[in-house]
Amino acid sequence: MAHTKTLTEADILADVIAPDQPGLSREAAQTLLELKFGTAATNRIRQLLRKNNLGTITAAQKATLEKYLRVGQLLDLLHAKAKLSLHQAGKST
Repeated sequence: MAHTKTLTEADILADVIAPDQPGLSREAAQTLLELKFGTAATNRIRQLLRKNNLGTITAAQKATLEKYLRVGQLLDLLHAKAKLSLHQAGKST
């Protein structure tokens, strides 16, 4: 029996965003690269990751961590597309 990969939100977003295809204006790409977690969120993520690594994370905390990680995946996809778009824009000038 063939195994089929379970479709995730990240798979769907990758299909929609197409991070391997340039196409953003320089301004849009630069704006997307400015998107990031703030200091408080970064600290919270680190705290949750430590608890996860120690095996002391609660179910609610794990759910919160998974939400942060999904948003992080979205940012990664957007940043990849932005960087590729800027790279392509630099080659065409």
